[in-house]
Amino acid sequence: MRLVFAGTPSAAVPTLHRLAAEHDIAAVVTRPDAPLGRKRVLTPSPVAQAAAERGLPVIRAARLDDAVTAEIAALEPELGVIVAYGGLVREPLLSTPDAGWINLHFSLLPAWRGAAPVQRALIAGDEVLGASVFQLVPELDAGDVFARRTVAVPSSATAGEALEALASDGADLTAEVVAAIAAGEARAVPQEGEPTFAAKLSLADGLLDFTQPVSSVFARFRGVTPEPGAHTTVDGQRLKILAAEPAVGEEQLPPGVLSGTRTALLIGTATAPLAVTRVQPAGKGAMNAADWWRGLQGGERRAGS
Repeated sequence: MRLVFAGTPSAAVPTLHRLAAEHDIAAVVTRPDAPLGRKRVLTPSPVAQAAAERGLPVIRAARLDDAVTAEIAALEPELGVIVAYGGLVREPLLSTPDAGWINLHFSLLPAWRGAAPVQRALIAGDEVLGASVFQLVPELDAGDVFARRTVAVPSSATAGEALEALASDGADLTAEVVAAIAAGEARAVPQEGEPTFAAKLSLADGLLDFTQPVSSVFARFRGVTPEPGAHTTVDGQRLKILAAEPAVGEEQLPPGVLSGTRTALLIGTATAPLAVTRVQPAGKGAMNAADWWRGLQGGERRAGS
């Protein structure tokens, strides 16, 4: 088929590669270059970089306005495919391709409609993750579903690690749906059940609450890693928590109280401690958490202080 592909982050790249190998990609739509790093260097999105590697034409757009719609319409695509582009597709663009648009979404719809499905699912403690390919409609992530697939994700996987697995499986799922649409064999069914919603995460979502059980603290850590990042404060300074897991065989500590072992920083919760193995103090680089703890002066320390 003749396709237009829209996507921005690295999670969209496997689908772009898979479809480009099997179909005619008329254009790739992605967000404009963004400033990254401490020096704020303008950097193309992962999708823009992947498109350039394949020699595909790229349309950079912060929003899909009339000008972008006209540019896409001139390409006469048969189908639009969108994966985490970061903007809404509205009419008349929604109806511009002959078969409309399909969307790869990283949840088992109608669960976790919205911008951060994997992150919110992990924070909520969901044990099963998955991907869905559905027909794009004006209502948020509400279209009929062509296919779903559950994906086995390790119980310790962070959102970044889970999304990487889902992106790979999702690329296969999307390719199967596009092939079925091309053959005239695709069938979509309405979503069933009560939807849940996955709002975009803010920096505040990464703050860990150590008054909760360690299972809840770890679930939030998983959901906000690597973005927006898990953190707490110690002695009034922000401390990023980069690697952690529930402690095994350690005595319970009061919520928020810090202690150390030879290999980890322990932080008390309402149940077992959280064992932190890598941190990033304010203004410094990432380091071993046990080394950071040993470098502090004596006295009791409490996370959140």
